[in-house]
Amino acid sequence: MKAPFTVIALTAASTVWAADVQLDSFITTYSGRYARVYTNSAAQVAGTAATTWSNGTQTQSLPAYAGVQELYTSADWIYLRTTGLGIHTMGPWYMNAAKTQIFDNWPVNTKTLYRIPRHPTIPTTKTLTGDGVTGYFVDGVAMYDSRDAHVWNGSSEQPDGATTGYWNRDAWVNEGLTFDPAAAHQPPTGQYHYHANPIALRYLLGDHVDFDSDTQSYRESTEPVTRHSPILAWVTDGHPLYGPYGFSVATNPASGLRRMVSGYVIRDGKNGTQNLTSTGRTGIPSWAQRLYNVASNAVAGPAVSGTYPLGRYMEDNDYLGDVTNPATGTKYVAGQDFDLDEYNGRWCVTPEFPEGIYAYFVSMSADGTPVFPYNIGRAYHGSPTGSMVSTITETVSTNFVGGADSSIVLSPPTASAGEITLVWTGAEGGTYQVESTGDLKNWSTNQTGIMAVGNGGSYTNKIVGSGELYRVRQTEVADYDPATGSSNNGGGMGGGPGGGGGGPALSAVTPNHASAGTKVTLTITLGANPPPAGLSPTSATLGTLKGTNVTRTNSTTVTATFDIPASTASGTVTVSVVFPGPPGQGDVTFSLVNGFTIQ
Repeated sequence: MKAPFTVIALTAASTVWAADVQLDSFITTYSGRYARVYTNSAAQVAGTAATTWSNGTQTQSLPAYAGVQELYTSADWIYLRTTGLGIHTMGPWYMNAAKTQIFDNWPVNTKTLYRIPRHPTIPTTKTLTGDGVTGYFVDGVAMYDSRDAHVWNGSSEQPDGATTGYWNRDAWVNEGLTFDPAAAHQPPTGQYHYHANPIALRYLLGDHVDFDSDTQSYRESTEPVTRHSPILAWVTDGHPLYGPYGFSVATNPASGLRRMVSGYVIRDGKNGTQNLTSTGRTGIPSWAQRLYNVASNAVAGPAVSGTYPLGRYMEDNDYLGDVTNPATGTKYVAGQDFDLDEYNGRWCVTPEFPEGIYAYFVSMSADGTPVFPYNIGRAYHGSPTGSMVSTITETVSTNFVGGADSSIVLSPPTASAGEITLVWTGAEGGTYQVESTGDLKNWSTNQTGIMAVGNGGSYTNKIVGSGELYRVRQTEVADYDPATGSSNNGGGMGGGPGGGGGGPALSAVTPNHASAGTKVTLTITLGANPPPAGLSPTSATLGTLKGTNVTRTNSTTVTATFDIPASTASGTVTVSVVFPGPPGQGDVTFSLVNGFTIQ
């Protein structure tokens, strides 16, 4: 496959952005490298990574470039195109501590276009996090919340699409064995994601993490903390997620650095909390009552046991701001007894925002072990208006394009013993040609067919004369799996689309418009890879409106009725239908962005 002709002068060149924290935080350095996977522990120890892979279900048959591939901006949005694949080597994944059973799911290129709001708004009524994407990390990997998409329904654990979730299973506690050394895994859709402390990303960003080259694994550094954590992600409400280290005093950058302390503690009878082991799970904590808008005893949880151990559910944790400190007889105080609020953030100054911003922080113990609520609490602090989109429908600025189209960047040449050496970065899989001139008019071909090694190339030749200039161009690029189009693994059943990138789609909605103040019954056509024919939807939504009489009439069609209040604002809204996914993998949301117009 031929690539566009690219000419770069001898001096180094790079994409130049105006100062913009959101843009500058995304990692684009590695976008010209293929994503890689360790398929098992032996490959990991040997450092032998694959650029294509298959486990019989998820298949990456062509190499795909890693992470962030394109960035665009408008006045209100940042658009991120990503393969969703880590820039670090991913895997391996196992089902058990002995690492004898390979995890069922492997990652694939999700071909995601996701938009993040540039101007966060803070609503009075908070929105619960949904299954699937809650934001995107700066390496282009999806962020999920703290749940594993299963809940206690009063008698058993079920996928959360099948019941109201008052006792939500904790992903780190229940699925942690399936995480790779980077603390990530994927559902059957192949959407690689982090639930908790993204330690490999933090290592790449220099955030107090060491790498063991013998075991190809990461660990929290034991050295003193010397810098504020960097921005790791942008949540779908537009607020940043930082690593675990911030200023000791939220508004004082001269106050020193330390690990941020979560506002949550386990309900084990210590710190003034209820002891669930002795009392039983008779009621959900105050933070959950507020967010779910229900009484404490709405649904009792199972007794604490070996099957249902303490910590299994998010609601096994208390928020200290609701708890009386037995030592003082008063409630614990944020900013004094702990750092982070019930959403896992705080208003503070940071190196990027010296005037202050609301920011989330990673929660972990001193040794790097993730602690609840990990990256983000059960609800967003801001309005979660970010979403996956199929196309960009407004005028935008192009800020970055990578992958096979990565700019060729020449390092300063070196000369030694009568020879000159050129080194450049470009795209892995690319073939390059070096040309030279003495007058900038007549160019001679020095060498063709130079294959990239990784995402770089090099050329050495005898110095012919003084004042000679060189240029490099890409002549070909090997076949690869682009970040656009349909995902390799399609939109099959599995957990986590939840409005995020890479999820399955609806193909049509009829009718596709109606006036406010009317009642309408929609015929919704499922797109490629519909769920099994016998599976019924659990809900349907029209923007924020919930449908009634949601019925699957055949294998590809769902009907639902919506009452559109007269006060509903006009404009386009997303139509979504939710189906329960396989056990342990949560719901699947089929969506059509801007699929319906309210007139």
